[in-house]
Amino acid sequence: MIKSSGNKTKVAVFISGRGTNLKSLYYFSKKKNSKFQICIVISNKKYAKGLFFAKKNKIKSKIFTFKNRLKDELKVLKTLKRKNIKIICLAGFMKILSKEFIKKFRGKIINIHPSLLPKYKGLNTHIRAIQNNDEYSGCTVHYVTPKLDSGKIILQKKIKIFKNDSAKSLQKRILNQEHKIYPKALKMILN
Repeated sequence: MIKSSGNKTKVAVFISGRGTNLKSLYYFSKKKNSKFQICIVISNKKYAKGLFFAKKNKIKSKIFTFKNRLKDELKVLKTLKRKNIKIICLAGFMKILSKEFIKKFRGKIINIHPSLLPKYKGLNTHIRAIQNNDEYSGCTVHYVTPKLDSGKIILQKKIKIFKNDSAKSLQKRILNQEHKIYPKALKMILN
């Protein structure tokens, strides 16, 4: 469990794209019983759509390209410390953080992954599930460890794969579930 001083736990959300999970976390953070507040959005992409959402909702954001991973990770850590961030939510963040970075935030970084881990770590999860004729796929919220998509599972949601599913249709249905379970998982670890 992660405890924070004050009323709400300060959270950073890391994104690379549209920021749909950022949006669901943000809307959940605005509910009366929410135990967290998003204080900063970090992106490795200058034009990530999620940054426009952050700006529109007056959430501070910073861009780090991670071209020099070591330098940028040090800058990110300084920023997180300054903001007193207690937990990091990776939400479609397409960069792999170093072991050193993860150690500094051990047990305080969570990720949402579009498969039923431990199955289909990494990329192209939907097509892999379809090609293997899996009956189910889904999404997983897990703790981040130095080993890719291997941390302790916090919450999963299983969904049926239909005969006529394409990678795109399956992705859409799974993303819909991601938006529901990510805030739930965050709430669970903050209780």
